[in-house]
Amino acid sequence: MEKSKYLFKIYYIGKKKYYGSQRQRNAITIEHCLLDVLIKKKYITESENSRFEVASRTDRLVSARSAYFTSIIEKKPILMELNSALPKEIGIWAYAKVPLDFSPRYNAILRHYVYIVPTPLSYLKDTYFFNIDLLRKACSHLEGKHDFINFSKKVKEDRLTVRDMNTVKLSVKEDFLIFQFKSKGFLRQQIRRIVTKLLELGKGDIDYDTFLSLFDATKSFSYQPANPKGLILWDIIYDSEINMKEDLKSKKRMELYFLEKKLKFGLEHQLFNILHEDNLS
Repeated sequence: MEKSKYLFKIYYIGKKKYYGSQRQRNAITIEHCLLDVLIKKKYITESENSRFEVASRTDRLVSARSAYFTSIIEKKPILMELNSALPKEIGIWAYAKVPLDFSPRYNAILRHYVYIVPTPLSYLKDTYFFNIDLLRKACSHLEGKHDFINFSKKVKEDRLTVRDMNTVKLSVKEDFLIFQFKSKGFLRQQIRRIVTKLLELGKGDIDYDTFLSLFDATKSFSYQPANPKGLILWDIIYDSEINMKEDLKSKKRMELYFLEKKLKFGLEHQLFNILHEDNLS
């Protein structure tokens, strides 16, 4: 078979043992696991000549439901063959053949991230008189084109820090705050730093004028990003000509894994929820 380039859709859970998605020396990463299985199953002979490229890099403990990578491979993909050699927390569940000059990073039209705040909303309201309406107002202000330098990790090299935020949406599901962010591209730690300031605003640690001052690129602020465990790379949108083919067995594998973890941790959540009560009626 003539070598062809394929775009793959993957999920992964950001467990502590993985040092982010990007390849690193002497550390296990998501890319490291994917390349290992591609070599093991003889889809590529070595990573250097495969033109392996990811669409987005994520930090340690960040998860993904629909991340993407491309590679030039030597045979037609059989996803369950690859998944059989991957740990359950990583899986490939759709693919498409793409032109050789296709870049999963630069051909992306829109990136969609979700952030789940780990603290229940009821606790935030009881403890801080949490102002969710002020958060909705701040989310609206975040939409549009802004210089997000004060909402990103400081780096030494010069870079463009203006981004156009298509959507910043806040919702509540089962007593947890869920933020959704959509943009063509994001800066390093941009979402987690936005979440930090939104939560400070809701708690009353900062007022709205202080929040607005973060958009002034002539000023500089130092603070920590929110917990990476709450961040999910939800999806990346490409041109409609890219027709992703879902593999039913691989998708089922993903869904069963998510269900297994949902049942396990759902029980633990309920156990501690009941233990926290003084008495049961």
